[in-house]
Amino acid sequence: MNPALAIFNAGLAAVAPYYAVMAALSISDDTLQIADRRYDLTAFDNIYVLGAGKATARMALAVESQLGARIVSGAIVVKYGHCVPLSHIKQLEAAHPVPDQAGVVATRHILQLAYDADERSLVITLLSGGASALLVAPTEGITLKDKQQTTRLLLHAGADIRELNAVRKHLSAIKGGRLAQAVYPAQLLTLILSDVIGDPLDVIASGPTAPDDSTYAEAMQVIRRYKLETQLPQAVLRHLLAGQQGLVAESVKRDAPCWAKTQNVVVANLRLALHAALDKAQQLGFESRIVDDAVSGEAREVALQLADLARQELAQMQSGERRCLLSGGETTVTVSGKGQGGRNQELALAFAIAIAGMCGVSLFSAGTDGTDGPNDAAGAYVNGTTVSKVDGLAAHRYLADNDSYGYFQKLDEMSGGQSHFKPGPTGTNVMDMQILLLQK
Repeated sequence: MNPALAIFNAGLAAVAPYYAVMAALSISDDTLQIADRRYDLTAFDNIYVLGAGKATARMALAVESQLGARIVSGAIVVKYGHCVPLSHIKQLEAAHPVPDQAGVVATRHILQLAYDADERSLVITLLSGGASALLVAPTEGITLKDKQQTTRLLLHAGADIRELNAVRKHLSAIKGGRLAQAVYPAQLLTLILSDVIGDPLDVIASGPTAPDDSTYAEAMQVIRRYKLETQLPQAVLRHLLAGQQGLVAESVKRDAPCWAKTQNVVVANLRLALHAALDKAQQLGFESRIVDDAVSGEAREVALQLADLARQELAQMQSGERRCLLSGGETTVTVSGKGQGGRNQELALAFAIAIAGMCGVSLFSAGTDGTDGPNDAAGAYVNGTTVSKVDGLAAHRYLADNDSYGYFQKLDEMSGGQSHFKPGPTGTNVMDMQILLLQK
């Protein structure tokens, strides 16, 4: 096996949602323990399980294995193709990253369960990456089409997850703490698989069960930053401006009573995956270190930074020495072309161009969820021969057209190689990992 893939798989195994939840949650007799809290299950007449995200199905499987028939009812919404067999919790599928009508229907069902919970109910909510798009409840006066167009505009403009969510939270009836508000006065326990740098509870999944410090004014700052005022649906622009003027209720702030009965617990994140990958790299004989666990910015620029790092490291290495440099996070891509791709594929292609002809350098960059944009790839593996391997492939032209997917497709077809990484859904999601392998 390619050592980069073995290292990547070790990172994935450490953040497998089923095992992450099983490790965090324990039940003895009638007591449920999570982190530093204990819940007396005899104090509750009903236990509900709600959730959303690409990794939520396997999280739900772990909760079912612990609670079984104690679960009165439950519903989660997952990305198409991410279901697993469940017995007590209903699974609903919807689109990601741009929401669809199925997401609206699924979210309506989840909200109804939240409203059904009373003061003698325990509501366990499961959240993972993708929940922002899958939990779709447009606020009054906003349509699904409005939210779809707004999401596309922000994604194409290169907005990062914080900026994107600041806007989405202010167009939603469930984000920005509103799910916790709907659950109240029930007891709420949320288990989170983080896909955001630094694990901010108000940003992960757009914070449906966390206090929200962002405001309508900040949402409008994002819109203006990317010069989208004239392109936004008029209903969205009117709503955000009305909120900025105090004419629409804000998201749920820290003084709301629901927070006294809410606990949020992060059960797995990128740092956990990177440290497991580090251990594997060392086992394989690489001198290894984590260089960055908060990678952000334009994918192409990050690629150039990694290429510079590779040159610096090689210059310091002794003959025969092997090093593995690990990083992870979430880059962005400002789309100006008409091609297909994703942030990992674009990063890999830009890196391949930057290190063309260099010996002893390879990079593997992939999304831990098994996807990378609206296609069937999760990322790519490149080295110093990738760009020059097949005559006639104009890598610069593909990159300029944001067509990294097309480049790697054609490269593999013509060379018979496997630069493209297409694992299918992994069942987890803790952002992206980059594995830079060097040999002098």
